[in-house]
Amino acid sequence: MASRSPRRNVSSTKSTGARRSSAKLWSIAAGGAAVVTAAGVIVNMATASPSTPAPSSSATAHSAPQANEDSVRELDGVPVGYPQTQSGAKAAAANYTTVSGSYKFLTNKDARHRAVAVMAAKGTAEATAKTSDHASAEAVSSLRGDTSKVSAENAIARTGVLSAHVLGFDARGAMVRLWTTTVRGSAAGHSTPKTDFQSVTVTLTWESNDWKLKGSSATNGLVAPIDVRQASNVPGDFSGYVPTAAEDPVLSGSANQDGFPAAYGRDERGARAAAVSATMLYGDPRFFVKEDWRHRMLAATAASNVLHSVTSDTDSTARLVMENRGVGADGKTADGSELITRTAPLATRSISYSDQAASIELWTASVGGVAGKDETQRPQVAFLRMTVDLVWEGGTWKTTAVTPSGPLVPSPPAMQEADPADSFADVGGASNAPATA
Repeated sequence: MASRSPRRNVSSTKSTGARRSSAKLWSIAAGGAAVVTAAGVIVNMATASPSTPAPSSSATAHSAPQANEDSVRELDGVPVGYPQTQSGAKAAAANYTTVSGSYKFLTNKDARHRAVAVMAAKGTAEATAKTSDHASAEAVSSLRGDTSKVSAENAIARTGVLSAHVLGFDARGAMVRLWTTTVRGSAAGHSTPKTDFQSVTVTLTWESNDWKLKGSSATNGLVAPIDVRQASNVPGDFSGYVPTAAEDPVLSGSANQDGFPAAYGRDERGARAAAVSATMLYGDPRFFVKEDWRHRMLAATAASNVLHSVTSDTDSTARLVMENRGVGADGKTADGSELITRTAPLATRSISYSDQAASIELWTASVGGVAGKDETQRPQVAFLRMTVDLVWEGGTWKTTAVTPSGPLVPSPPAMQEADPADSFADVGGASNAPATA
């Protein structure tokens, strides 16, 4: 078990004692891969080894996914090539924000300016570069922790998108407000990397058949307390997520006619993307409250040889969560409070890969709780590592297991109180879900 350092929880408001009641605590992973319920029951999807040969496509009753013709590619480290849709705009806003918070962007001026040249709309690159230089100079000190200098060998700079709300959209432009969590610090020294929450408003324009960055602004975002059962890890535990050891998630916004992710490429990048989407979809509130959506999502993402058992297990998980929270089919409690669950991948690592099977580890931030007047059910954030096992089946990557491993928990935001539970209603609901990979 990884060593931990003591952590002072962020206080919410007059309710610290009440929130510690185990009967009211939100599941550590309920906002993640739906693998741990509020009752503490673990649902492990692994009913087949990831090395199990993929069944033939004829064994699958549901239709095979269509090829993704709008595949996102990278140019100078920036994902480009989005569909001209709201999901495409959400993906562009999320990726541009993630890139702008990455180690290379924050510390390397030449790389930063090249990235800005790719992201920025015509006529805005110079102003965007100046703004980025100023923001990076302010942020780079946070990568040192308590060490004397910043180094790629130890720096932690990760961003997760918990919510994406489209403020405006048409064929020519979009405005998207993101709720993000960042983790910054160093895997060396004695100071644990710290988390923070931001509200980022991204303005995009459709230009040269892609979404381009017209402007971006950030303010303090909703602060969710870290789950009271999670203690901060020591700095060395974060070494697996330094820039050379892990990659940022890349979202595409591409989807099939059924609304679920389009087919992934038969390569390591495709496997990573499938794993990212799996954790996001299993953390969606619809997973818990809409049986039909859950069944269709599982049919689209789970391997055929585990589909039956996964469907049965997750049906039980969803019922337990809804009963524990007093949530109805509309996703709300009797007093109208809304169920909030969301998972934001912070980084990905390949554990193993072949063209038949893959195992991907993700570091995630999961938010779960109820947005209402009852502070004892307030949304909390948990930081988990999850391993997603996949096989190549039916022309895409399908999951055989989504399994939680040891948490990887940063320190809470310094000197910030958690926001009241009812304020999180603004980031809930299916319309605020980020685009998948």
